[in-house]
Amino acid sequence: MPRPQLPRPAAFWTVAVLLVLMLGASGVPSPLYRVYAEEFGFGSGTLTVVFAVYAFALLASLLVVGALSDHVGRRPVLAAALVLEAVSMVMFLVADGVGWLLAARVAQGLATGAFTGAVGAALLDLQRVERPLGPLVNAAAPGLGLSLGAVGAGLAVEFLPSPTDWVFGLLTVLCLVAAVGVWVSLPESSPRRAGTAASLVPSVHVPASQRRAFVVVLPCLVATWALGGLYLSLGPSLVADVFDRQDHVSGSLLILALNGTAVVGSLSLGRVSPTRGMVVGALSFVVGVLTTITALAVGSLALLFVAAVVSGFGFGGAFLGAMATVTAGVDPGERGALLAAVFTASYLGFSLPSIAAGIAAGHIGLERTAQLYGAFVIVLALSAVAGLAVRSRRPAVAPAPAVGPAAAPRPSCPNAAAAVE
Repeated sequence: MPRPQLPRPAAFWTVAVLLVLMLGASGVPSPLYRVYAEEFGFGSGTLTVVFAVYAFALLASLLVVGALSDHVGRRPVLAAALVLEAVSMVMFLVADGVGWLLAARVAQGLATGAFTGAVGAALLDLQRVERPLGPLVNAAAPGLGLSLGAVGAGLAVEFLPSPTDWVFGLLTVLCLVAAVGVWVSLPESSPRRAGTAASLVPSVHVPASQRRAFVVVLPCLVATWALGGLYLSLGPSLVADVFDRQDHVSGSLLILALNGTAVVGSLSLGRVSPTRGMVVGALSFVVGVLTTITALAVGSLALLFVAAVVSGFGFGGAFLGAMATVTAGVDPGERGALLAAVFTASYLGFSLPSIAAGIAAGHIGLERTAQLYGAFVIVLALSAVAGLAVRSRRPAVAPAPAVGPAAAPRPSCPNAAAAVE
């Protein structure tokens, strides 16, 4: 007897919700870092290492299994990743030292990396041809998930007697239920293909047809995710140490100000062309980061929150434009590999600059480090805008027709994601 399956529209939004859940779980530890630092006695250097091992494990997972769902199907990869995420939540639950935190973050990074490539490709598979929303969801979900996770954890720390028990216990249950739901009722959206063993050889594969676009959007990916990494790793510490706000909610709200408005940026620029959306987003991002540097210089916490809102809006718009640009016309059988490459670049930007910032903060102070960090991401964002300008002057080359009904072009659709079928 065949198992009951969700219809495609319901499956699409179910996968979108699962992406928010997974990213929400990855954002939960950020407000808890200060709690763990006080309990286990470590400083900003160790804190950023605990943060960064997650990103390194995620990268390793992307490099090894990022394209696996192109060969074995999306459903098995998604279900296995959710089970591993539940295991990491249990490890956080029983953590009694830095070693456990590192192990939990490694397990969580491996789970998120396996999930990221498969879920991004599944969203492209399941989107409606007449209204393709896959790139929009891929761009908006990180901001929404990280915001919900960080704010929820911050509120739990402030108001619940045993916050880690509540937070990680609930997430363990949710991830296990989600894994069962994926295995039982989610339709398989990608046929099995040969080459499974070869796909596990660590590599970053960008299809030849997408390489020029990938190079153009790369500085934008690194700049936006680098700022997100700084906020998630050191944002609450910045609020506490530089602005002397010791409550846990304020640091969480700063994360919300950046990541929450990233969702708004994605939605607001979702119906303009990818190039225009990326340019407007990147320039808004630059204005926001300049405001951040000003807020630190004048010591205004209110201005810092304004800067986070503007930066977040730019983050969302720029990332959506970059996603729509780089995935336009990609062959369905190469979606998992391409999304894995995109997120590999993004998480390298997310992790390496943050580690450098944590080390630098111990030598030159957190405030000065944040200002120099801001200048770094501004240069990257502006270089992305310049790259787009150069690309737009070159004669357009029509892409080869993509294979399959999901790849049929719909030039009349004004959505920024319309180029991605």
